[in-house]
Amino acid sequence: MRTTGYDLGIFEQAIRGYAEGRAPVSELKGPGFHLLGDHFHPVLMLLAPVYRLFPGPLTLLVAQAALFAVSAVPVTRLAVMVVGRWRGLGLGVAYGLSWGVQQAVDFDFHEIAFAVPLLAFSLDALATGRWRRAALFALPLLLVKEDLGLTVAAIGICLACRGTHVRDTWRAFRAGGVSPVLRQRLLGGALVATGVAGTLLTVLVLIPAFNPAGDYAYTATAGRPLAGLDAKEWLLFALLAPTLFLAVRSPLVLVAVPTVALRLWSGTPNHWSTGFHYDAVLMPVLFVALVDALSRLRPAPAGRLAVAACALGCAIGAFQPLAGLAHPATWRVPPHVAAVRSALDGIPDGAVVAADNRLAPQLTARCQVYRHPEVPPGVHPDWIATTDPDVRPPDGYEVAHRAPGLTLLRRSPISDPPHPPNVHSVPSATTITQGVTFEAAPA
Repeated sequence: MRTTGYDLGIFEQAIRGYAEGRAPVSELKGPGFHLLGDHFHPVLMLLAPVYRLFPGPLTLLVAQAALFAVSAVPVTRLAVMVVGRWRGLGLGVAYGLSWGVQQAVDFDFHEIAFAVPLLAFSLDALATGRWRRAALFALPLLLVKEDLGLTVAAIGICLACRGTHVRDTWRAFRAGGVSPVLRQRLLGGALVATGVAGTLLTVLVLIPAFNPAGDYAYTATAGRPLAGLDAKEWLLFALLAPTLFLAVRSPLVLVAVPTVALRLWSGTPNHWSTGFHYDAVLMPVLFVALVDALSRLRPAPAGRLAVAACALGCAIGAFQPLAGLAHPATWRVPPHVAAVRSALDGIPDGAVVAADNRLAPQLTARCQVYRHPEVPPGVHPDWIATTDPDVRPPDGYEVAHRAPGLTLLRRSPISDPPHPPNVHSVPSATTITQGVTFEAAPA
């Protein structure tokens, strides 16, 4: 019961749509809301075949964990190459335990799960001079989320400039041939152009085409760079501290700039926090930049700093959500949670349900779920599922179940309310205490 409708339920509804050959519609966002009108993430179609075999929210969570695990392979391999086997493995562990990765795993499922391994493989190739491989892993980022086109452009800049000098390009041009240096610069320039064009196309054309309002909703949340300066300073410190601030010594840290800049420019406080999923895409960039910085040092100091970074990373990771696995209570289902799940099982498949944030993902695999209490006009749920113990049934509804943690209201067989049910409760109590805020959608 730790997952939420925002965002696990939303993404499950979209992937369920793909799996059933429909559009990625999320009723939790609104009636008939096409999720490509919120963010551009057609990469989610890749999960449709898996979801058909194993329908349910757990499929998304397992897929996300697997993608994060795969991202550790190139980071660890590069670290072993630079600082040796054991130190490199230690840095790989520190990456896997990094707070950005753990916070993302702890907070539902998000499309950026695909970006993390793509960035890890692209940055690994960039660090080792495999330019085409770096570009091939960078380009699919355009299908993960609209803002990652700017990250693709940053990778292109690093690719064009890494290990080359302007005079080398000029000499190759005058010689009339296409030297490896010139090809490298052309490839980098193509990535820059493709990344910028991809972001502009998705933000200005594709997303508005799918959005019911015909625009890009998150433009309105930008433009507050001076808001929350203390939180933003802490964010920058928290990002660089696990690398001993060595990441800034590598040019590869430039790849993190677009994501960080967009977050600092945002007016949404969640974007400045160190919680949620926003920092996961930065972890492979920062750790590869750390390893690249170590490769520029002499072996002895590089080895000592690698050990220090490993120790610090593991220490930070010990205070993150993964630490909960050491507590026996984590592995037990509390009786009241089991009772809630049992009661929800009584809702028939295909029913139209208005559910609280914490209850929604328990139902999205088999019901048409809307967000409670903000039931859209014209929607008349068959059931209302809420954690409010004092809720009063609206006209046309009756109490079907009331117990700690769950109240189920069932629509009376003879009722046909002309308006959506208006349940008199305190809707924010549940969501705010769970640390979730309802915005247009977490970006």
